[in-house]
Amino acid sequence: MAFTTTMLSWSIIDFGRNMGGGELGNAVRAVKWGTDYLLKATAHDGVVYVQVGDPLSDHNCWERPEDMDTLRTAYKIDANHPGSDVAGETAAALAAASIVFRSRDPSYSRLLLNRAIKAPGAYSNSLRYAVCPFYCDVNGYQDELLWGAAWLHKASRRREYREYIVRNEVVLRAGDTINEFGWDNKHAGINVLLSKVQYSPGGLIFKAGGSNMQHVTSLSFLLLAYSNYLSHANRAVPCGADSSASPALLKRLARRQVDYILGDNPLGMSYMVGYGPRYPQRIHHRGSSLPSLDAHPTHIACKAGSRYFLSPNPNPNLLVGAVVGGPNSSDAFPDSRPFFQESEPTTYINAPLVGLLAYFSAHP
Repeated sequence: MAFTTTMLSWSIIDFGRNMGGGELGNAVRAVKWGTDYLLKATAHDGVVYVQVGDPLSDHNCWERPEDMDTLRTAYKIDANHPGSDVAGETAAALAAASIVFRSRDPSYSRLLLNRAIKAPGAYSNSLRYAVCPFYCDVNGYQDELLWGAAWLHKASRRREYREYIVRNEVVLRAGDTINEFGWDNKHAGINVLLSKVQYSPGGLIFKAGGSNMQHVTSLSFLLLAYSNYLSHANRAVPCGADSSASPALLKRLARRQVDYILGDNPLGMSYMVGYGPRYPQRIHHRGSSLPSLDAHPTHIACKAGSRYFLSPNPNPNLLVGAVVGGPNSSDAFPDSRPFFQESEPTTYINAPLVGLLAYFSAHP
């Protein structure tokens, strides 16, 4: 949620002027929905509530949100159970959102920034039994701390945050992980740079492991944001001694990924639910795949939902706008709920896409 909020805020900061038709207001309200929750999670000094629910029992059931009866255990980090990774991301989200609300709601903006400063060791080490294997931060916590410091510096202009980044710049030299960016790895976001990227035969950025589309939307967002920064500075990216990548080239690379997501790909399939003539029908999403309360008023128990999970029928409830994990490295897409890496939608896939769609709709 924190990464989603950070990226939604960044989308508004850089591309809000391109959000027409009331969509800017919708985006701002979506950010506030996230920050209101994060403010509650950080209401006590020195404590951040970071998770609700046991992922093992939750993943063992296929239930509607209205029917959930698994344990709602709350987990927190504090001085005795440090969590630098999640604290850094939470600080980034609150700081980025404070910029969004700086002119819209100054008092709320100040509250967000003050809470961000207080928010910042690793969460998945302290609470490993409760978060792994689903939410482990396999890339460590240093990138989140730098990510948080970068947003705190941008929001507050305090020298101490810039100095922290400079002192720890060795983390920026992240080796092979530089081509990965998502909720668990910020190295590319810190550098705002793209290198050593692999592509599917159809031209989609591909990073093995997990939900690939999170890397596609996030890296494409970085390409677009960086191209704009370069344009304003009248610069290009050096690529060796004799060549460079222009801002226009970076924009074309980002646009190509967006076009692929929306249907310009070997399957002719949009990976955004509800967009275009062909899109995923059997997404890995409980609320979408189980019958609504209107259609099925009685309780659906933990294991009773399995028949809906395994059903070959399309989901009865259309989750319009959701972007799924996407095709595999060969551009094949199974459109089947059990294939969660390909068929599961997430907020952190969608959040970077907001800025991309806003920009390219204004610059077709």
